[in-house]
Amino acid sequence: DGAVATRRCPQSAQYGSCSQRRMSVMEALELLDQLVDESDPDVDFPNSFHAFQTAEGIRRAHPDKDWFHLVGLLHDLGKVLVLFGEPQ
Repeated sequence: DGAVATRRCPQSAQYGSCSQRRMSVMEALELLDQLVDESDPDVDFPNSFHAFQTAEGIRRAHPDKDWFHLVGLLHDLGKVLVLFGEPQ
């Protein structure tokens, strides 16, 4: 139930209602470009480029799995939470 999930994951109470900010996927991808990813700080291209590059690579390797293309695009979107105070 929701109370159990909140005890195990305090972020659920903070972010579960989506009250921080509503945005489209494209807006979230654009926000990623404001972030320097600590796991890969030397990259000279925007984080959104990585998302599109990943999705395109998956599309070429697995043209019949459209769900997988979407996963490639979305895989780093959670990193936008850094812009709202979460640690990297």
